[in-house]
Amino acid sequence: MIHIPKSEYGRRRKALMAQMVPNSIAILPAAAVAIRNRDVEHVYRQDSDFQYLSGFPEPQAVIVLMPGREHGEYILFCRERNAERELWDGLRAGQEGAISEYGADDAFPITDLDDILPGLIEGRDRVYSAMGSNPEFDRHLMDWINVIRSKAHLGAQPPNEFVALDHLLHDMRLYKSAAEVKVMREAARISAQAHIRAMQASRAGLYEFSLEAELDYEFRKGGAKMPAYGSIVAAGRNSCILHYQQNDAVLKDGDLVLIDAGCEIDCYASDITRTWPVNGKFSAEQKAIYELVLASQEAALAEIAPNNHWNQAHEATVQVITAGLVKLGLLQGDVDELIASEAYKAFYMHRAGHWLGMDVHDVGEYKVGGEWRVLEVGMALTVEPGIYIAANNQTVAKKWRGIGVRIEDDVVVTKTGCEILTHGVPKTVAEIEALMAAARAPAA
Repeated sequence: MIHIPKSEYGRRRKALMAQMVPNSIAILPAAAVAIRNRDVEHVYRQDSDFQYLSGFPEPQAVIVLMPGREHGEYILFCRERNAERELWDGLRAGQEGAISEYGADDAFPITDLDDILPGLIEGRDRVYSAMGSNPEFDRHLMDWINVIRSKAHLGAQPPNEFVALDHLLHDMRLYKSAAEVKVMREAARISAQAHIRAMQASRAGLYEFSLEAELDYEFRKGGAKMPAYGSIVAAGRNSCILHYQQNDAVLKDGDLVLIDAGCEIDCYASDITRTWPVNGKFSAEQKAIYELVLASQEAALAEIAPNNHWNQAHEATVQVITAGLVKLGLLQGDVDELIASEAYKAFYMHRAGHWLGMDVHDVGEYKVGGEWRVLEVGMALTVEPGIYIAANNQTVAKKWRGIGVRIEDDVVVTKTGCEILTHGVPKTVAEIEALMAAARAPAA
C-alpha cells in the first residue's frame, strides 16, 4: 500500500515553522472520536490538518510546534500505553512510539496536558491555533491562557497575539508534493476500478445499493478503509438530485444511473462521477445530453494549466453547455445573453469543480485579493460539469425529462497542463457501451 513517507511529515512541520514569527507556538488537537449511537463509535478518521503535520492516527492527541525551542521543536501529547485498553481497542503508540515512529522530539501523556501546556505557552508572543473549528478545544486553550494571566503579577508573560493556523497551513496543503500525487493516483486507480465494476454489474431489476456494494467491495479489496464521502448512486430521476444518498431505488430499463463515488487512501480522497445507461445502451436523448456534458468537460480540461486562473475551466463549461442546450432546443435565445442572465443554471446549477486533497472539498482559497486564483503546478482539483433535467420540468419536451448527467475527473496541474488521475474509467459513449456489452456477453 502506498503511503506518505514519514520524512515528508517532518518537512511539512519545518515548512510551517519557517512561516511562524519568532517566539511563537502552534497548537493543534486531533479529531475527537464521534459517537454513532449509545456506545457505538464511528470509524475513526484523523483531522486532516493534524494528519498533514504528523501522520499520527490516534485520537486524544495534541501537536505543539515551537520554532527554536532548545529541547526540541515538535512535541506530541498522546495516550499512554495501557495493556488493558489495548486488549480491547488495539495497540497505542505511547510516548516512546510518538518519538521513535512519528518523529516527535518530545512526547508527554495527554493526561498531563493541563499541567504542561501552560508552561510551554508562557513567554511566547503569538499563539497559532485552529480557532473556531473545535469550540471545546478553544475553551481549553483560553483556560490555559487564563492560568498564565492569573500569574502575571508573579512575572508570568501571557501571549498577546492569537492567529488562526488555517491561513498558513491550508495554503501549504493546496500544493501537492510528488508523494501526495502518488497516493492520490492510487486512490484514483482503485476508484476507477470500482466504477468499472459497477458498470459491468449494472442490470435492470437491481437496486442502487446493489451497485454501491460493488463499489465498496472494490474499495476494500484495493486497501481503502473507507469511501472518501457518502457514495451517490442515483438512477432515473434521482440523477437530477445533486447530493442524492438514499441509494435504495430499483434500476429500471431505459434509465441512466449516475454514480459519484471515490475512496480514500492514507487520508487522500478521490472523487469520480460517471453516468451510464442501466441497460448498456444510451437512448438518442441520453446520448445527446451525455456528449454535450463530455464536450464541456474536455473544454474545461484544456483550460487547466499554469498561469490560467481558477474560473477559466468553469467558464469553458458554461459556454459549451449553453450553446449546446440552445442547439438541442432546451434553451432559446442568444448564447451570450443566456450566459449573462445565467439561464443555463436551470440545467447546470453548480460549479465545474473544487480543490481536492485530504478533504474531498479541499482547503485553499479560490480567490486572492478579490481575483480568481492563478493555477500553479501541484494544485489538485476536480472537473465535473453536469446537466440535470428534472422529471417535473414542464418547460421542456417530455423526452428530455428525468435525464441527469455528470462526468467528473480528478486532475493535478503540471508544467504543461494537467494530469488526469482518473483516466482509468471509460468515458465516451462508445467505450461505455462496449464495456457493458462485453460484461453481458455469454461466456464462450
